[in-house]
Amino acid sequence: MKPIERSEILDYMTYTEKREEIRPDVLAAKDRRRVHLGDDLTFLFENRDTMCYQIQEMMRIEKLVREEDIQHEIDTYNEILGGDGELGCTLLIEIDDKGERDVKLRQWVKLPEHLYAKLKDGSKAYAKFDPRQLGQDRLSSVQYLKFDTQGKVPVALGSDHPDLTLESELSGDVQTALAEDLKS
Repeated sequence: MKPIERSEILDYMTYTEKREEIRPDVLAAKDRRRVHLGDDLTFLFENRDTMCYQIQEMMRIEKLVREEDIQHEIDTYNEILGGDGELGCTLLIEIDDKGERDVKLRQWVKLPEHLYAKLKDGSKAYAKFDPRQLGQDRLSSVQYLKFDTQGKVPVALGSDHPDLTLESELSGDVQTALAEDLKS
């Protein structure tokens, strides 16, 4: 996916004025790229539109105006986008109960190594993950992943972690959205 460039990003005041016009389309794009795996895992596949939105939101919230700060946000979010043939996503581990969450984040410390996108031929593209997000004994509840599908659209997402083995088929809408992203 082509990286986001500075020229595509509005200043935070202009964005704030246009936010209500921009927001519905981006939220719809996010909905088409959201996949639930079991009760606790939500994958949000990212594209240029969702990442531009995230950058704009960070600029708005933090009132960023210095070019170096804006470029830092762009560089950070560009890391999440998949490269050629890849799909980038944000994984949210959503466990409301604090005690249960703490236990599972420790139990699932190796989870990113066990997440995969299943392709039509049955092969699996395992997630690439940022090791900076892993602690010695605990997993962060937000992970940034990339699946190198070699440009093929996945048909399912799954986990073969010993304590969390499950798989979920991707809807036709999600597959269509991911096909569009792989072409961009």
